[in-house]
Amino acid sequence: MLPLTGYSQIAKYKAVFTANFIRYIGWPEAAKQGDFVIGVVRAKEVADFLKNISKGKKFGFQNIVVKEFKTPDDVKYCQALFISDNINLSKNAAKMIDKLGGKNSLIITEKEGATKYGSMINFVIRDNKLKFEINKKNADGFGLQISSKLQDMASAINL
Repeated sequence: MLPLTGYSQIAKYKAVFTANFIRYIGWPEAAKQGDFVIGVVRAKEVADFLKNISKGKKFGFQNIVVKEFKTPDDVKYCQALFISDNINLSKNAAKMIDKLGGKNSLIITEKEGATKYGSMINFVIRDNKLKFEINKKNADGFGLQISSKLQDMASAINL
């Protein structure tokens, strides 16, 4: 996918991909109400890039809003949630999924093995390149449909 350069560049790529992922998801009607909120847990640089690229933009008729959460306990409902690799998923995933209401939210992570804990899209590094893997089963469980175009771009798809 993309060769890695520095952390700041990687954070920018993750932010751009995260903003674009939402366009490749079939969202249930409940997720199309109010603002379209992208939450970010403990990834300030990703959040800053997301805020910059989404400022004044809309997703359909919804304003895109980026909210930062300092801890898993702070998470509130949002349509997309980016979880930093600084978070211990084995300890905190269930809590965050519960705070999302267990449905209508896209969970994006950046930690090896994160799909075991509910992640639907997980950034990985392969051959010194940033790639992502998809877990359709996790997305289906949240009522989300991942488009075939996005699946074609993924480095791995877990059914």
